Amino acid sequence: MKEPDVVEVEPGVYSVIVGSSSWEVRVEGNQVTIAGHSFLIEVDDPRQWKPSSHSGNARGRASITAAMPGKIVRLLVAVGDDVLAGQGILVVEAMKMQNELKAPRDGRVTAIEVGANDSVVAGAVLATIE
Repeated sequence: MKEPDVVEVEPGVYSVIVGSSSWEVRVEGNQVTIAGHSFLIEVDDPRQWKPSSHSGNARGRASITAAMPGKIVRLLVAVGDDVLAGQGILVVEAMKMQNELKAPRDGRVTAIEVGANDSVVAGAVLATIE
């Protein structure tokens, strides 16, 4: 199957082309309408930080690692900075998407192992918080 070509033509309206077929897709909140048919959707982004699964008061060292191979786009903090749970630490581009990696807990950045434009492999330690 061919990869779809998706372009946002105006806010909430997308042109989707797959092969020789095309559709106008409208997105309003949790409803998507395609060719007069409406669907309710729920977005579950595994990259989204959820406070219930992280402890802002944990002690010890926390490592931030790359989930997949990619390229460091931007560093959002520096060594020595105090950070809060859920705060952005760095941005990694993987599979043409930019992903902001967040602090798993409150602490101080004690190490940043990468720089902007560095390539990383899955599992690589990118930063450490204590």
